[in-house]
Amino acid sequence: MGNTEVTSAASLGKGDGDGNAAGTPTGTSAENAAGNPRDNDQDVAGLEAGLDALDTVVLAEHAPWWRTVLAKVVPPLCAIGLVLVVWQIAYSADVAPDYKLPSPGQVWDAFMVQWRAGEVHNILWVSVERAWLGFLLAIALGTPLGLIVARVKIIRAAIGPILTGLQSLPSVAWVPLAVIWFGQNNTAIYAVVLLGAVPSIANGLVSGVDQVPPLFIRAGRVLGATGVKGIRYVLLPAAMPGYLAGLKQGWAFTWRSLMAAELIVGVGQYGFGVGQLLDQGRTLGDMPMMLTAVFMILFVGIGIDLLIFNPLERLVLRQRGLLVTTK
Repeated sequence: MGNTEVTSAASLGKGDGDGNAAGTPTGTSAENAAGNPRDNDQDVAGLEAGLDALDTVVLAEHAPWWRTVLAKVVPPLCAIGLVLVVWQIAYSADVAPDYKLPSPGQVWDAFMVQWRAGEVHNILWVSVERAWLGFLLAIALGTPLGLIVARVKIIRAAIGPILTGLQSLPSVAWVPLAVIWFGQNNTAIYAVVLLGAVPSIANGLVSGVDQVPPLFIRAGRVLGATGVKGIRYVLLPAAMPGYLAGLKQGWAFTWRSLMAAELIVGVGQYGFGVGQLLDQGRTLGDMPMMLTAVFMILFVGIGIDLLIFNPLERLVLRQRGLLVTTK
């Protein structure tokens, strides 16, 4: 043990030709105390990165692909299976008459009737096309409206509460008014969709802009990012989390508003959508057909969220260092 201590002391005592010990920086004591500013900046950056990593969700890319698929697919399938089992038990126990509570098999048969007739794709396409067109129009209107409300104080004071009130108003309340204003056609449907989705998108963007640190805006001005450039390169990217949340909620309002409009307005001559299928089942007293329409509505809503909005959210989180993928 004595040899080890001597060796350690000797290694620490070694220096260069000027008598400086190894590992000891050259220069005056004041310079050593101050340190290299670049090194200090790197140390601070490294410390911040380490602290951020403590709160960051880490995904392991080295995990087998099948394990990732099972982790994402098995829980929803188990939940669906449990619902079907409880549903079948309730049907077998005669909790309600068949015309009120059909069995899962009867609903499946009703769906297959539409499938064999080639109507499922057409019905879904009509509704999804209407929804996305209305959603894009809502983005085109809600984005500039949200920016104006967020940046102009007098406009915010004037219409900010109105936007909040419109967002809390059920979209179905606009359907009778839209029918009187525009008649029973697609224009009435799109009016209901816009009145339901635009406030959500605008309020989401306002919330995102409110969370942008003022330092970002000042730094952008110093670099010449003013006016439209400031909005494009500074404000919108910094407000993206809130804006994306508003878009996601706007899509939910779009889809719900569309179903309410299709259900009440009808306009089958302009395209037979899922809402019209639900209304047809109500008219015929066909509960399996109505449940088929409900499941189709759920399928589209869940599919759009999983295929579009979830990847966008993960991309935004990853760009901000809140979701790190380890290799």
